[in-house]
Amino acid sequence: MNDAWTTKLQQFDQQLQLAARSEHTRAAYARDITYLARLTRLEQPEQVNTLAVQRALAQLRHQGLSPRSLARILSSWRNLFHWMIRQEHIAANPCTGLRPPRAPQRLPKALSVDATMQLLDQTSEGRLQWRDHAMFELMYSSGLRLSETTALNVADLDLSQQLVKVSGKGKRERLLPVGRSAADALRRWLDVRGSTQDDALFVSEQGTRLSSRQLARRLEKWRLQSDCEQHVHPHMLRHSFASHILQSSGDLRAVQEMLGHANLATTQIYTSLDFQHLAKVYDGAHPRAKKTPDNS
Repeated sequence: MNDAWTTKLQQFDQQLQLAARSEHTRAAYARDITYLARLTRLEQPEQVNTLAVQRALAQLRHQGLSPRSLARILSSWRNLFHWMIRQEHIAANPCTGLRPPRAPQRLPKALSVDATMQLLDQTSEGRLQWRDHAMFELMYSSGLRLSETTALNVADLDLSQQLVKVSGKGKRERLLPVGRSAADALRRWLDVRGSTQDDALFVSEQGTRLSSRQLARRLEKWRLQSDCEQHVHPHMLRHSFASHILQSSGDLRAVQEMLGHANLATTQIYTSLDFQHLAKVYDGAHPRAKKTPDNS
């Protein structure tokens, strides 16, 4: 990096210090701006235009940088030029209107139907085991979030109608069906729950509402007891519920309502899981799906 770039970077760094930016943040800015100087090969930062920025981003992407890293780097460059505009060194920001490539959508992890049955069908004996079984059956049966499960009160259950009232995000309430297995497990738990001062449906040995962390620890213990090899976190039961319902019914709107998603686009991610499942079935079953050996 030549003297013109070095001087500009030092001046910008002084501004970051005045703004009480951390040493880590300032080091990241310095690294990102050095990338720009090296990739554009221009004598001065004032010479950088939008095309030069686009080419620099393309080179970094070709080098294998992730979309998240590219977004951070572009933000650093944008902030540098924004400062240069305030200092009247340039008239326009060459990063205006540029966006980094979108990160690939991360699909939620779901258990297969067989793995879910293996997890939930294990024999449970004892008060805490019955409570845990009821929790996990209900989470899978009704697609509950972790926070929704621990927030449930006994009064939210109507086992005569096999319904549960849930308060979700934004305090939006929804009434959900409770499957037979979950209803049976809940009845058994309620028989041994006992009377406590807490209205919570799921309580600890001390009679207080079970916390999210406690539920997650109990699920891991439950998984180990079931010999399920796949790591399971509480939200995976909700993902599995959505994926299995969608595979069976194909009714995206119904799944949206049961999950409590305000936007259908949020639910549509499960169509990708459904497609993955179908692709695996196709690859394993269709006579022309398997690759033939190369006899050349």
